[in-house]
Amino acid sequence: MNAADTRQRILMTAMELFWEKGYLSTSVSDILSRSQVHSGSLYHFFPGKQDVLIGVLELYRDGIEEMLLAPNWQGVEDPVERVFALLGGYRTHLIVTDCTYGCPIGSLALEIHEPDPVVRELMAANFTNWSTAIARCFDAAADRLPPGTDAQALGEFVLTVMEGAVMQARTYRDIGYFDRNIAVLRDYITILLASAKNDSLA
Repeated sequence: MNAADTRQRILMTAMELFWEKGYLSTSVSDILSRSQVHSGSLYHFFPGKQDVLIGVLELYRDGIEEMLLAPNWQGVEDPVERVFALLGGYRTHLIVTDCTYGCPIGSLALEIHEPDPVVRELMAANFTNWSTAIARCFDAAADRLPPGTDAQALGEFVLTVMEGAVMQARTYRDIGYFDRNIAVLRDYITILLASAKNDSLA
């Protein structure tokens, strides 16, 4: 295994463990045991556990298209439906994990109350990438939305709904909480679309 493969194995293993156990409950020993990487190799790339966290957050940041957007948007052309296709991906994760799934970045943001500035900035970058991807969908549907609609603010609102819906579904172990939140969001977007359509016919 070459150096790049070793580094990638460490990061992918840490990503899994941070999702399963949380960052604070995951030890360097846990990462070494699951990845089957020698400690010298890990410390060569990552002097400490926080450096591993930074690498994981960079991986999420740089891989949003490949890991999140493309799989959920495959075959979905309508930009508004892409928003709900992405949310549907979170619903699938909740269903297959009996509502134990949590958004990786959201979970880390809740767990690490006073993050190092570099960690906080990377978390913010991940949230920004997510909401901006949604904003691009609304920008692509701008001719179907009321004039002056703030696509970026709408993207941030969708992020807020998603994170809250996932958190409630996990807490109650009940997908209904996710579904009801997303249904209200769907109703709101439908009202915006209908409003713009009515205005164009007036």
